[in-house]
Amino acid sequence: MAVSIVHYRKKDASMAWGILSQDNIAELPTAFSTTAELIEYGYAKLAQDAKNSAVNHSVKDVELLSPITAPSQVMCQGANYRQHMIDSGMNPDAKKFNMFFTKSVASITDPTGQIIKPKHVQLLDYEIELTLVIGKKTTSSVQVNQNNLHEYIAGVCIGNDISARDVQIPETQFYKGKSYRTFCPLGPVLCLFAPEDIHYLDSLNLCLKVNGQIRQQDSTANMVFKPAETLTEYSQVTDFNVGDVLLTGTPSGCALGLPSPLLVKAAYLMPEEKRWALFKKGQAKRSQYLKVGDVIESSIQSADGKINLGIQRHMISAE
Repeated sequence: MAVSIVHYRKKDASMAWGILSQDNIAELPTAFSTTAELIEYGYAKLAQDAKNSAVNHSVKDVELLSPITAPSQVMCQGANYRQHMIDSGMNPDAKKFNMFFTKSVASITDPTGQIIKPKHVQLLDYEIELTLVIGKKTTSSVQVNQNNLHEYIAGVCIGNDISARDVQIPETQFYKGKSYRTFCPLGPVLCLFAPEDIHYLDSLNLCLKVNGQIRQQDSTANMVFKPAETLTEYSQVTDFNVGDVLLTGTPSGCALGLPSPLLVKAAYLMPEEKRWALFKKGQAKRSQYLKVGDVIESSIQSADGKINLGIQRHMISAE
């Protein structure tokens, strides 16, 4: 049975790890300094420690922190949901390769609080993503399949790939446009899987709201590239470490609106400065982009309610 881990700060300012059950946290007696240490301690020991815990907290009495700590490689997939691909002008049945990029570990932030909008950024976007948490170190390419997938994925959490589109696209800077501080909220729940839970990866429901209105909603059943094949391909270009994360792409419904293929072709005949000025002007008309004071709420859970990754909640604040 899956175990819901939370990392939190207590009223005395000390930090601890615990296992969440409804609104109660059973504090773990071991003081883990990193996510990697917690995962390597082992699923079975964690579950047993929670049963023997003598310290309990109400979730309302603590401050939930990111369950992913540094060091952690933040790996990402782009355009990995069928409808998102279609909206981006791609044919999901014809695409034969993953789109990979990374975010800075400095962008990781807590599951509640503020997302800081840099002064120079006007086109701030959201992207809810199921985040895989790596459970096995690698030093070479690996072949991951459904039979050994549980060895490589320790668990999952909610991620939000916050993006400065006016940096990412005109400057062709994925890393820079997606790596400003607070641009990668993770948590609140790190759900550690037992081997028999791994099937839930194909049936989790994602939902993101801005100011109470649903902007993104989809199921991981609609991923084009599934976790096993993604990890296999990603292992060709990087080594995995325990506690690394992989954001697996976002559903349709982002603020970014792409022009028609015909308009894109016409734009590339323009001088570069004029082309990107036109892009920014067109995007600025889209009301979906995040503004100071907006509130984002993200949730991921299974249809049967057995997997619940909690709720992220952030307000957009000015730098």
